Amino acid sequence: MARPKHRTSADLCADCGTLEPGWASINRAILLCDDCCGIHRSLGRHVSHIKSLHKSVWNTYLLNMVHTLSDNGANSIWEHSLLDPSNSKINRRKPQPKDPLHPVKADFIKAKHQHLTFILRPSKEECCTEEELDRQLHSSVRTSNLETSLRLLAQGANPNYFYKEKGTTPLHVAARAGQVLQVELLVVNGANPSVVDLNGQTAADIAKMAGHMDLSERIIECMYEVTDRLTYHICSRKPNHRRDQHLISSDLSSFLDKNELVLEGRNRLQTLPNHLLEELAMDIYDEVDRRETEAIWFSTASLPEKCTVPFLPVNPQLSSTRNQGRQKLARFTPKEFTTLIVDLLVEAGRRHTLANNALQNPAVSMLRKEQLGKHGSQVSDDEPLYDSVASDDDYAALTSTDNTSSDISNQLKTNEVSYSSGN
Repeated sequence: MARPKHRTSADLCADCGTLEPGWASINRAILLCDDCCGIHRSLGRHVSHIKSLHKSVWNTYLLNMVHTLSDNGANSIWEHSLLDPSNSKINRRKPQPKDPLHPVKADFIKAKHQHLTFILRPSKEECCTEEELDRQLHSSVRTSNLETSLRLLAQGANPNYFYKEKGTTPLHVAARAGQVLQVELLVVNGANPSVVDLNGQTAADIAKMAGHMDLSERIIECMYEVTDRLTYHICSRKPNHRRDQHLISSDLSSFLDKNELVLEGRNRLQTLPNHLLEELAMDIYDEVDRRETEAIWFSTASLPEKCTVPFLPVNPQLSSTRNQGRQKLARFTPKEFTTLIVDLLVEAGRRHTLANNALQNPAVSMLRKEQLGKHGSQVSDDEPLYDSVASDDDYAALTSTDNTSSDISNQLKTNEVSYSSGN
């Protein structure tokens, strides 16, 4: 892990052409200026996952994947019809650096990235089924042609497609071929590194058997990305996966709160089934990402107040109940949020130990990084378990030093109503 060095070439913002962009959208594989980055952040990580090029900590392979695609025209995938002179139906001008953020840049970015207005759509004659798209991706990832894989993903290919006749997913294929950057591209677009092939082997197992030891270790890191990120947020350390240390427990003990109400909330957390605990872990992961990116934003952006993201944006692929629960995470004070993360990690460690003792796969499901859009909660929206979705006014006080958040145990109970209702 390292902080990337400043590049010497003249990079441009992919959405408006501003010089020397300071941000990257890792799943879009493009570079962005402050203005455009702010709009991307407001769309949510399910649309565009933002990282600072100079302040965030990057995995070297991930950074190489973004720069490789960016340098080789990834942006043309998202702007295909704009660049096609034969397409007279598109009457849209790309924003310029000095254009106003609202509505010019914002409307363009929403059309380009949220609605995918400009990507290549196969003609009726060329129209292929989802299965054909998935199989093309399954084949593409064995090569070094990242642009083809990104285009297929943009068109809807499933990164977790299981090719029944071959018994593998695209991630298994890329791992066997030693295609490190293809692995990164698949994972940031939702590929599940814990999925096993027909022989019960993960992509990490396959990479190891093929002699790609560094790639195998990287895939294992991806398997534990959620708990690694949460652990690092708490104690600035990560487990040593090379030594089969997948969770850190000793450094967390000092954060454990003995308050009676918190203990009650902790006990209730233990009753959640695995799939609901997974969802809670992913929601907290997204909130950690929002808070850390927001802190960088305020320290680097020229006019940070223009595009703050005070709570997690709505993900339409999730239930409204779950979206409301995700947004309420923003109300936690730093101390409350730390306690919640520690409780979650302790519970993850407990289940991890139980899984090992039962001779199950040590990569227990809740430690996986999953694609939320395809593995969302089945929580019903019929019952108003939460109040209405939080508005900007609800969170105006977040920028104040006078934080009036409720006790963490009450927050846990509130969230629990949502998550446990899925049973």
